[in-house]
Amino acid sequence: MGHFVHPQGICESHSVGNGTKVWAFAHVLPGAIIGQDCNICDHVFIENDVVLGDRVTVKSGVQLWDGLRVGSDVFIGPNATFTNDFFPKSRQLPSRFARTTLEEGCSIGANATILPGISIGRNAMVGAGSVVTRSVPPNAIVHGNPARIRGDSRLGKATRVKAPAKGDNLPTDASSVRRRLAQGHKAP
Repeated sequence: MGHFVHPQGICESHSVGNGTKVWAFAHVLPGAIIGQDCNICDHVFIENDVVLGDRVTVKSGVQLWDGLRVGSDVFIGPNATFTNDFFPKSRQLPSRFARTTLEEGCSIGANATILPGISIGRNAMVGAGSVVTRSVPPNAIVHGNPARIRGDSRLGKATRVKAPAKGDNLPTDASSVRRRLAQGHKAP
């Protein structure tokens, strides 16, 4: 069956799974590994040391830099930004790029920024425009700048979450949020 590359797309990798589609103006470098049935949309750039699992969707305007590992069934929204160097300098590469991991089933909203060395847990959701400065636990819903835990993806539906009023001092660390949700409280 093989994979599909649009006539205006460039796919230099020989490690692309069956059923994967690489659309116009996307560029996949030779060292990248891409699983089966992925959808690499227009204007996506994938560097050499990147691994994508199966059924991953990468929307337009995304660059996937060296050190990124993406599990299966992950959604990466348009213009999401990944970084891989804590102290970038022109023409001064680190000896090793930071490893960023997107675990199986997570979703990254449009225009979210993911800092280097972060892990986004299984089935977690990152809201559009969020700036993720620390790792996100499995099933967490995070948004904001900096991104904070605002809910749990296992609740089965997305809800509008009201920010706590000033002085509420509700904890937003993962264990406290899980405990409050188990007690029937709304997410902070």
